[in-house]
Amino acid sequence: MNQPSATFDERYRVGRKLVDELGPEGNTQPSTFELLGLEWDVVPGCYAPHPGTGTEYYTTAIPYPLGGSFLEIGCGAGVTAVWAALHGCAHVTATDITDTAVASAALNVERHGIADRAHVRKSDVFADLDPDAKYDTVFWNCSVFEAPRDFEFTQDFEWAIFDPGYAALGRYLAEVPDRLLPGGRALVTFNTLGDFSRVAGLAEDKGVALSLLDSSSRVLAGEQVTYKVFEIVRR
Repeated sequence: MNQPSATFDERYRVGRKLVDELGPEGNTQPSTFELLGLEWDVVPGCYAPHPGTGTEYYTTAIPYPLGGSFLEIGCGAGVTAVWAALHGCAHVTATDITDTAVASAALNVERHGIADRAHVRKSDVFADLDPDAKYDTVFWNCSVFEAPRDFEFTQDFEWAIFDPGYAALGRYLAEVPDRLLPGGRALVTFNTLGDFSRVAGLAEDKGVALSLLDSSSRVLAGEQVTYKVFEIVRR
């Protein structure tokens, strides 16, 4: 790692704390949660966003392409993707790398009656999507904790927290400009629990810049957090 070990270790410790405090409780049957005034399904093992977490804020803060197409990377239980379809997007694609998230998001597409304009599929960032598919808006509420590069995921929930070496985020920053229709927008989130200096450097290496669109401060698991939404633009 290039970053100071004490800073990296402290951030990693907070990430492990969030896994312990916000992670699944070992339930064996699908359950539900409430967020943004709606009820949602979640398959055990998938991250269920709590009030005060980034999902609650980002879902109502990001600009949606009304009448256009919206792609969400790392959709989790599908809250933001479903919200997009309920609030004016004509075509929504929700993707995630984990089976439990894909199953949860599919349940919520059905629950909220948007199967005519939203679909869910498994993908590692853009790797498993049609290589020619382009969208009006692409969005990722990314994993902000940089785990060691040799980190091994032992439960699906950890994908919502950790990104070893920020490798997945690096691929997103490099590839997302080519996934946009003319006039399209690429969005990504980050928060003050992660290492933004590393991410800014990564963006520069990929030939893009991060332009702040909005931010909000909340308390998450006892930690003061500022959530931020950025637009990704070519340099």
